[in-house]
Amino acid sequence: MEDVAARAVPAKGDHLALSYVLPIAAHVPQTRALSGYLRRLSRTVDDVIVVDGSPEEIFDAHARSWSSHVRHLRPGMQTTNGKVAGVMTGVQAARHECLIVADDDVRYRHAELVRMRALLQEHEVVRPQNYFHPLPWHARWDAARSLLNRLGDGDWPGTLGVRRSFLLNAGGYSGEVLFENLELVRTIHAAGGREAVPFDLFVVRRPPDTAHFLSQRVRQAYDEWARPRRFAAELALLPAAILVSRRGPGWLLAAAVCTMAAAEAGRRRGNGRSVFPASSALWAPAWLAERAVTSWMALGTRLIFGGVRYRNTRMRNAATPRHILEENVGERPFHTRAELAAESNTQEQSNG
Repeated sequence: MEDVAARAVPAKGDHLALSYVLPIAAHVPQTRALSGYLRRLSRTVDDVIVVDGSPEEIFDAHARSWSSHVRHLRPGMQTTNGKVAGVMTGVQAARHECLIVADDDVRYRHAELVRMRALLQEHEVVRPQNYFHPLPWHARWDAARSLLNRLGDGDWPGTLGVRRSFLLNAGGYSGEVLFENLELVRTIHAAGGREAVPFDLFVVRRPPDTAHFLSQRVRQAYDEWARPRRFAAELALLPAAILVSRRGPGWLLAAAVCTMAAAEAGRRRGNGRSVFPASSALWAPAWLAERAVTSWMALGTRLIFGGVRYRNTRMRNAATPRHILEENVGERPFHTRAELAAESNTQEQSNG
């Protein structure tokens, strides 16, 4: 592993001394969707890196559109979860200690970039909050999930801030798990890093199309294998709903009202009302009903097929248990961290 002491790299002009890493692997050119955003970003951020795992002809089209104002790279390694290979390629190439990793549907504004950089001065990882704009029906549906998550330790966004040297000194994070953002944050925690979850720092996210949204329902439920208590609670939703329904429709209505009230409390936390419309909380019963069913589908996917489909393979592990990360942090480079996922799998089988 390279020397990863913090590098004091001056930013050019009035640009933020910040690296921005965007991993992408597209089947059709993304020039229309991303070119304007990347150009605006390059006027603010000193070091914008697009790590592009797209096929050759698409990579070339992206290069023609973007290479004049961003660094456009190929992934330098392979991982089962291809996003991690893109992220770690960008992290290794980054010029600045403070960096932001973001999916291709995330859209930062200047003020949010400034605040992320400020938080990274005192924390090793920063988890802001996403909200969707525009709001088709399925974005409103999924916004209810965000509101309920905000009652606890916060929602999981499509972007994180991280200190480059800390992540590299920790050995990187596994590319053999499904819930890669949780894996990254757990790795930072295992190495002794500090996390900030600013509930009032909102970054807009473009919603997927309806077909993609529907395709992600079981996969997102499968993520909760990484948090067994939460997964057990979600599995309990369906039998609980059946029991409540036997008492009469009034009981189900009361449960739905309680769910909406909980989502509204999440909307009010951290000035969430500034980005989540009041109608968002009304979708909470629908989202819980979905999760009540898809949790059992995720369980069946694990027991019958051994894991959930991810691109052309199946992935068994949602994330590495934290105690395994704590035992191994910093000992191996991230691209061999697949061994940790195997250890987790072996331990699960022995406990079963």
